[in-house]
Amino acid sequence: MSCCAMAKAMPRQTALAKTAVRFVGQSRIQIGGRSFNPDCSGFVRGVYASQRVDLYSGLGELDGGNGVGRIYTHVMEHGRIHYGPTVHPGDLVFFHNTWDFNGDGLPNDPLTHIGVVEKVETDGTVLFVSSLSRGIERYRMNLQHPDIHKTVDGRVFNDFLRRKRFSDGMGTHYLAGQLFAAFGTLSH
Repeated sequence: MSCCAMAKAMPRQTALAKTAVRFVGQSRIQIGGRSFNPDCSGFVRGVYASQRVDLYSGLGELDGGNGVGRIYTHVMEHGRIHYGPTVHPGDLVFFHNTWDFNGDGLPNDPLTHIGVVEKVETDGTVLFVSSLSRGIERYRMNLQHPDIHKTVDGRVFNDFLRRKRFSDGMGTHYLAGQLFAAFGTLSH
């Protein structure tokens, strides 16, 4: 996959990326006195709320799905889902199979994780901010080398987004580049 290069950012996109980075090292999201769920979709909702964007807008009640799927639907309706080759700061990055959402022991769980793009390094590695069980942190993903965790000189190409479990079946992937689903850019 030929990805990724940094696109020129609009001021709102830069503000989204800066807000995401501001939360690195924290475990809770509060924007304007409002608290958001301490999970990946709550984190992303909070970052976008800082720019007065409601990622659940017009989607009604949550009915058996998950927050990541709701946000994906919102982006499909109000922006675009894409796979690069350029990525904006503040874009959303979606992942599949980061955990066994349906509990069947198989890697067949779409849209289980989300983050906010901070920037793209010159080698195509995407830096993004997300919330996992250990809190809000920066992560790396390189789609040109999705199966490589670290280079021989120690640089991280892809962080682990799925915890290894004894019960994991054959074909289970763990690295960000392997679990990548799509990018999302909102048009408003």
